[in-house]
Amino acid sequence: MPVPTLVAPVPDPGLPGRTRFSTDGVPSARRRAYWREALATTFGSVDMTVPDEVRFGTIRTAPLGRAQAVTVEGGPQTARRTRSLIASSDNEDFVVVKLLHRGGARVEQDARDNAVRPGQLFVYDMARPVRLTLPEPFETKSLVLPRAVLGLDESDLSRITASPLGPETPVGGLLAPFLSRLVDAAEVCPEPAGELVARNVVDLLTVLADERRGVDAQDSPSGARVLRARIRAHIDTHLADPDLTPATVARAHHISVRYLHKLFEGEGDGVTVGRWIQRRRLEECRRMLARRDGAGITVAGVAHRWGFSSPSHFGRVFRAAYGVSPADWRESAAPARTARAPRTEEAREPRRPAA
Repeated sequence: MPVPTLVAPVPDPGLPGRTRFSTDGVPSARRRAYWREALATTFGSVDMTVPDEVRFGTIRTAPLGRAQAVTVEGGPQTARRTRSLIASSDNEDFVVVKLLHRGGARVEQDARDNAVRPGQLFVYDMARPVRLTLPEPFETKSLVLPRAVLGLDESDLSRITASPLGPETPVGGLLAPFLSRLVDAAEVCPEPAGELVARNVVDLLTVLADERRGVDAQDSPSGARVLRARIRAHIDTHLADPDLTPATVARAHHISVRYLHKLFEGEGDGVTVGRWIQRRRLEECRRMLARRDGAGITVAGVAHRWGFSSPSHFGRVFRAAYGVSPADWRESAAPARTARAPRTEEAREPRRPAA
């Protein structure tokens, strides 16, 4: 994909691999070309139309293994991925899982044409023609996945494209808040951990494809994967509870502790349930220590907020995981907090969904 030549992406200070495209400072006559190239770099080449001119736009990206977490804010526009653009592309094709956080949208693909409301998510495949219309100022949060990572064949993938999912649906109720938190946390999430978390999105999309094909998730090969995804979503929701343990997790899902451990062993990465809980708590603490709205909270307070009952234990495991003390990490993140200057109130701090 071409890198915008008008204004290069801006690396986030202290956060390797994280970049930001912004039309701020780009002359109005050049913004359309810049924005088109920024979208192409992030998602793939598109034809773009806007009502008059590109007034503003910001794209923030962070790697999650082979996937990429993306937050986009912009004004009214329509983006089309045409057959000619697909045929001329030399790059890997992507599947985009997108949550509409603010604004309205309409997505067209695979003979479907559906409106999307805030809080709904949808999937589209950049290897087939797609049209996305955003008629008003918007904010979206996306996970961009290589098609090979998703592992669905053409027929299964076509069953889930351009079909909005809301929190009232079984899969949407799990996937929408999970995707939102994953994208928000990607800025400070270590890549290996981020890739593991992103795997849950893939698992849930596989289950969605099974449901559309009429296969009972309990009887399909993805049954264990969706149960793991549900368990991890439960863990994320209860991280602040110091009494969260493998036993309480197993009880909440009506399974034995032994079977719970067996589910996690099936991942093949050697991460136990207890280690997963600790890892997620550390990631949230690391994120809060790096944020402006966490600056007034003591290190011990941050640890307590995310379920650590002992500040000294928290300090030891934080250093073991990241190679620095919590206080040193907070201090090193301060320049990055100062350097990032979001343009709007809504862009300033991603909202954390209620538990």
